Order: sequence, then structure tokens, then C-alpha cells
Amino acid sequence: MKSRTWRLKNFKISRLNQKRWYRLLKRPLFNTRITFVLRSIYGSFLLLLFLFTALTIFTALTISFPLTEPKIAVAPFPIGVNPELKKITENPALESFIANEGRAKWSFPSLVPSGKFARFIAKLSNSSWYQMAIPGGRLLVIFPGERKEQIAKNFGDILGWERAERDRFLELVTSEDPALVEGKFYPERYLVAVDASAGDVAQMVNERFESEVLDRYENGAGDILPLNDVLVIASLLQREAYDFTDMREISGVIWNRLFIDMPLQLDATLQYAKGSRTDQPWWPIPVPADKFIESPFNTYRNKGLPPSAIANPSLEAIVAALNPEITDCLFYFHANRGDFYCSPTYEEHVSKLRSVFGRGK
Repeated sequence: MKSRTWRLKNFKISRLNQKRWYRLLKRPLFNTRITFVLRSIYGSFLLLLFLFTALTIFTALTISFPLTEPKIAVAPFPIGVNPELKKITENPALESFIANEGRAKWSFPSLVPSGKFARFIAKLSNSSWYQMAIPGGRLLVIFPGERKEQIAKNFGDILGWERAERDRFLELVTSEDPALVEGKFYPERYLVAVDASAGDVAQMVNERFESEVLDRYENGAGDILPLNDVLVIASLLQREAYDFTDMREISGVIWNRLFIDMPLQLDATLQYAKGSRTDQPWWPIPVPADKFIESPFNTYRNKGLPPSAIANPSLEAIVAALNPEITDCLFYFHANRGDFYCSPTYEEHVSKLRSVFGRGK
């Protein structure tokens, strides 16, 4: 009681107010509320600490073995599109590929939902506390849809690479046969030594791309579709879609536009073109004026595919690029909750925009 009175006097509360506060503090309900708030705060702290510890232990257990497994035969990619014939078909091998090689085996980052949680996981993987809790090395994570520059920065920050080492890492991956400027940084977890060099990490990334993508792209697949084109479309899907079903639907729209030489007009390409500037974030929010950006990646001004991938796609995005949904749609949009709407005509597209958003043109 004395301590309470002393605190009240130090806050220069009047004697009348001191008496009122004293009576208030004696009420059981007031004390109960204070206790509840304090316990809630303490409980939340313990829960966050538990989740952090559990996630660290889970990561340590799941990567305690080498991620580069012995090379085994993998099923080739099923292909359901023929650009020469301008035709999309349903490949019966797709279902078995997904069942045997697909979702249960798709890379870890592909299973991480998009949005705030994905950003939290990304920040956590780059945290020095989190990295120090991993026994025997450092955990490098490539998330689907990241640019190569993002990956080099994240890896460099974790491993303490200087600018020259980061540039060398990019060069070693992109120059490896087949030489592609983007799209070869396979999304996955890579456990490396604390002092891993650019060459060490580049070798792991190249081997993973070979085993997961190149080894599946066989049986004359390159004669039907150049690998670079597949990675370009897959990267567009990775940035535009929400899940595998959404990817296949958008893939169908992209292919339909390519068949009739119609501009793709995808905002993700505007983000890439704008984000390539030094004064911009990696993926800036596009605005109408960006449609006039002078860039070969601007699919509003240029027909056909961009010259290279705009990001690094997951296995599921590559499968969706090769196996689009059969549709007659040429236009699409997403509602606020991610619902997908597509239309075969621009008039119907505008009508749906107005019905969903109350506006459209």
C-alpha cells in the first residue's frame, strides 16, 4: 500500500484522486484484469519463443542429411501444349506425374503460403539468430518468384560475401550450360558450410537445377518447346498466380494469347522492368504509367514472350507452363480474395470487372 501511495504522489495526483485510485485498486475485478493482461503478454511471449525454437529444431532435423541426393532416374515432364499446332491438350501423364513426382515432393518453399507468413519465413531464414541456431553450417533458402539479384543479396548477407563474391556466384550459375540469364536458381533449401564460397554454393544450385529440371526435360521436349521459353512462362505464372490450379488457368490464357500474336499485358513484367532500376524495390507495385516503360520486358508494348525469365520458378510453375488448362479465355483477373475470373472477350471481361469491383474499362 505504501508503494502505491508513493507512486501516486510522484505523479502529483490530488489527495482525492489518490483515494479514488486506492479504492479502485482494491476491487477484485480490477486486479483480475491486470493479472489477465500480464498473463496474456507473458503467454504470447512464451508461445513465440516456443514456435521459434520448434521451427529451428525442425529445420535442423530436416537438413541434417545432404540435400543433394544420389542421382536417380526421374519422370520426364508431361507436355500438354504444342506451339506449332497452336493446340492445348490434356496429357494423361499429368495426373500420375503429380501423384508420384508432384505436390508431395515439390520443393519446401513451394509449400510455404504466399503473403505475410511467407515474408516472415523469408526474414527468419536471414536472421542471424536463426542461422546461428543451425548446427554445422548456414541455411540458404531460395523462394519461388525471387530475382537472381535478391538471391545473391540474401546469400551474401548470410555468408558475408563481398560484392565480387556475389557477382561471381551469379556468373557461375547463369553461365553453366545451358547458359540462361535468369530462371536457373532452383527454389530450395541449401545447407552449406559457414565459410562456403561462391563456387561451392553455385555448384549446389546448378546440381539441383540439373536434377529437378534438366533431367526431366528430355524425350524431345526441347524440340517442342525451348527450355528458355518454358522458364519464361513459368516465371510469369510464379509471379501472377496463387496456386497450381491458378497457374494452369493463367497458363491457358497466356498460351491462347501467344497463339494469336496478342500482347500478354502482364503486370508482373512491368514490376520486373521497373524493379531493374537502381532506385526501385525488387517488385514495385505497378501503376498505369508503367505501361509505357521502355523495356523488352514490357509486355504491354511488346508482343510475344520477354527475352528471359523474370524470376526463378518452382517445379509446379514449370509443370503448369507445360500443361495449361484448356480454355477459350483471353482475359483474366483476380478478385480481392484471390478468386479467378476469365473471359473469352474483352466486353465480357469488362462486365465481370464491373460486377466484382463496380468499375472497369
